Amino acid sequence: MEASSNQGGDAANAERPTPPPLPLSVRVQLAGLTVAIDAVERSDGTVNRCLYGVIDRVLSARPNPRPDKSGVRSYDITMDASRNIWARVFAPSATTATATAADRPLPVVVYYHGGGFALFSPAIGPFNGVCRRLSAALGAVVVSVNYRLAPEHRFPAAYDDGVDALRFLDDRGGVPAGLDDKAVIPVDLASCFLAGESASGNIVHHVANRWAVRWQASAKTFRLAGIFPVQPYFGGVERTASELALEGVAPVVNLKRSDFSWTAFLPVGATRDHPAAHVTDENADLAEEFPPAMVVVGGLDPLMDWQRRYADVLRRKGKEVEVAEYPGMFHGFYGFPEIPEAATVLQDMKAFVDRRHRVPTAPKPKLAAA
Repeated sequence: MEASSNQGGDAANAERPTPPPLPLSVRVQLAGLTVAIDAVERSDGTVNRCLYGVIDRVLSARPNPRPDKSGVRSYDITMDASRNIWARVFAPSATTATATAADRPLPVVVYYHGGGFALFSPAIGPFNGVCRRLSAALGAVVVSVNYRLAPEHRFPAAYDDGVDALRFLDDRGGVPAGLDDKAVIPVDLASCFLAGESASGNIVHHVANRWAVRWQASAKTFRLAGIFPVQPYFGGVERTASELALEGVAPVVNLKRSDFSWTAFLPVGATRDHPAAHVTDENADLAEEFPPAMVVVGGLDPLMDWQRRYADVLRRKGKEVEVAEYPGMFHGFYGFPEIPEAATVLQDMKAFVDRRHRVPTAPKPKLAAA
């Protein structure tokens, strides 16, 4: 498609939006984030890993085995040392988990961090904070997966690692408890959800589809009950109306950074119409067992046209989909607890989980002896 082919579609005729006022702390964090990203992303599609390593150490948070104020503790587990696939687990305290699991095991949320396929890990402060809040708000065990990064590991490495994390949990019949490799947290692997924002929202979609096509039928107990593509990163050669209207207006995402991520991740020579990026038309290949989805869209996100098209394709292909839109919200807003909508989206996600977290069947009463 040509870049000009849709400039009359979507919201092309809308007036140039004005960003809402943000708390000073959020503006400072966004400024620091964008400076850091621009500093490590090179014009040739590679990453300055030396500089990135310094930034990574500064921004990373350690796991905390002691419950915080919300009762959530965290620890790291190794999934595949040969590929550096590991995860940070966020779980309610032992007392809370045991009490909850007595009559209804905890659901599991497998989380994939953002970063344009090329940056960050579960230890980075904002993602560490998001997962803590997810665990507390949803009443779930959150498993935040570290996958291999582009451009050193291009498509489909992140998807492969994402699927293998699910296979790891299925093979073990639960989430490792941390202190003992043989011990697991009492969770309901038949009520598992995938979540991720931006590039990891893209990963969520592709991992869910791959799991449904290849692994669900042979899984021991693992079942996808739903997915949360939060402001997912999809695209194409075409420039949509929202991308053009919000260029230079919205924080975090612009055309240069977006193009960098696709160049780093997609196969060498591929265009943005590659199936990994362009899943928002009738060519989208969706498995019959593709799980229900809650797609989060921000009204100040340059990617919102792609996200709405994605939700529309799911509907047209007969999949269960809910769209949660937050007017005036920029890309990645739910990572900033200072913003009221960051709490609202967690409430909406909890409602989605509660509707799909299975309720165990009550045991049949024993018949009295004759």
